[in-house]
Amino acid sequence: MRNEFDFAPLYRSSIGFDRVFNLLNNAQSRLQTIDTWPPYDIVKTGEDGYRIQMAVAGFGDGDLDITQERNVLVVKGQKADEKGGEYLHRGIAGRAFERRFELADHVKVENALLMNGLLSIELKREIPEAMKPRKIEIGLGSAAQVPLQIDAEKQVA
Repeated sequence: MRNEFDFAPLYRSSIGFDRVFNLLNNAQSRLQTIDTWPPYDIVKTGEDGYRIQMAVAGFGDGDLDITQERNVLVVKGQKADEKGGEYLHRGIAGRAFERRFELADHVKVENALLMNGLLSIELKREIPEAMKPRKIEIGLGSAAQVPLQIDAEKQVA
């Protein structure tokens, strides 16, 4: 059973949130086709730090491709063909995959590390100085700022 949400009332009363509503709609459609492989964890490591850990056993550095395009992080895996004999049992999954993660504004990939079959991608949110909240000082008016008064023309007799 799929629930459809109608965002029309929110469109009428908000400005500039189109991207948020699109993300919600996309997330809804993606929930129906979720692939659970490879398994992954998302960890919050600090106030502005995150880590994505993916279990990619059997994949090497050359088999993985990590790209960030705008607000989407894409992790792709494609194993090279192996010619080392005939498999009697194949339990380690080596199939190709593509995993996409929606990133918030100003989230950047710091680095990626592959160790013991675990891919760790470090992310950090870096808000530009111009977008951080700033305190506005309230100034006091000076006495020199008197409203201007229009003088009537002087008539000479």
